Amino acid sequence: MVLVHGLAVSHRYLTPLAVALATTHPVYVPDLPGFGLTEHPEGAYDVQRHAEHLAAWLAAYRLPPVCLLGHSFGAEVAAALAATHPDAVRALVLAGPTSDPAARSPRAQLGRLLLDALGEAPLQAPILGRDIWNARPWRVLATLSHSVHNTIETDLVRITAPTLVVAGERDPVVPAQWRAQAARLVPDANLVVVPGASHNVATTAPTAVADAIHKFLAAHCALTDR
Repeated sequence: MVLVHGLAVSHRYLTPLAVALATTHPVYVPDLPGFGLTEHPEGAYDVQRHAEHLAAWLAAYRLPPVCLLGHSFGAEVAAALAATHPDAVRALVLAGPTSDPAARSPRAQLGRLLLDALGEAPLQAPILGRDIWNARPWRVLATLSHSVHNTIETDLVRITAPTLVVAGERDPVVPAQWRAQAARLVPDANLVVVPGASHNVATTAPTAVADAIHKFLAAHCALTDR
């Protein structure tokens, strides 16, 4: 399994989910260029460039087709990779995928993210602050601009891998109408809503998300072999 982090953050906040999944699958949690422990490329990558980088990373590690999970902006990258490199993705999990067409502007997305922050666990703040400092605020804002100009819908309809959409019940960034629409756009996708969770569902509800993924993979018998 390969987990892809979202906007402004890094592998650090996905560690609880990685630990929950590692009991049954090998797990990799790379940082996207410019974030976490990576070097800082000149400029901020857009979604497609991140997807191409991740495809090259998978090839460099000589990994077989993977179960790819992307959270938030990482879900946009994962969807783009699954659409353009279908042979690299055996199964796809889109957790809290951005961005809702009804709020596709930097101001609207920032507003939703600030609203979400009110319902998130305060213990996440130190990790978020460290990751923003590592990436630099300008890169975060530039990546947000790339996100709102990326029409994820064009990638969702091209996905052929078995797909699971996961979202928090109280997620203002990915409201009910958008998460349902995202699931409908992917052929035969499943939708799981985690009760009580907000946008950072992969961090605050790792056991529930891992259980949903295990059930999803078990429903596709060919995906359960290691």
